[in-house]
Amino acid sequence: MEETITVTETAPIPKQRGEQLLDHAVRYAEERHWDVFAGTWLEPADGRELCSCAAADCPTPGAHPAVKDWAAQATGSAVQVRRIWAKHPLASILLPTGRTFDALDVPESAGFLALARLERMERTLGPVTLTPDHRMLFFVLPGAGVKVPDLVRKLGWPAATIDLVARGEGEYVAAPPTRFGGRGSVQWARRPTPANRWLPDTEELIDALAYACGSEAAAERKRRQG
Repeated sequence: MEETITVTETAPIPKQRGEQLLDHAVRYAEERHWDVFAGTWLEPADGRELCSCAAADCPTPGAHPAVKDWAAQATGSAVQVRRIWAKHPLASILLPTGRTFDALDVPESAGFLALARLERMERTLGPVTLTPDHRMLFFVLPGAGVKVPDLVRKLGWPAATIDLVARGEGEYVAAPPTRFGGRGSVQWARRPTPANRWLPDTEELIDALAYACGSEAAAERKRRQG
């Protein structure tokens, strides 16, 4: 079984160096055949780091698309990736969803519960990211956006009451080691390996994820009422 980040583990925050970002971006394109594109980056200003988009209230500083036509710029060519990061060595690494994978996006607490349950059940798992804003993203085969609402309803959970979002066509996710301003870096809770090259379908994970999200939502409602 692969090593997984636990709730209590404090993982080191990788520094966002140009060479490291380039290496990661090339690896995603070459080894996983994922399309990648360069996003914004962080720039030092008055003793702190600001997003290159120059918006003072940027919600995801250094971790969002830099241009409107980002989808057209995403590439799976390692040669092109090297050219892009040669021009923008500090750019964040962003991955479009809806192509080679979709992502099931859940709260961190529910994600760890679901991950432990899925591993006990010996379900097929793909890569899983952990973001600085306390979200976990489970990589699955494309098509999750269409399937999730109906699958959640069939499991008996009102889709509007649980925090489970499918990231699909026209969306993107930030890849490790992209940083979100001063909040930290995106990390792998379950790293890409040759063993998880073949991604699971949404149906293989949705029961554990929906249960964990539903349980967390019910516990939160109880806390508010108490």
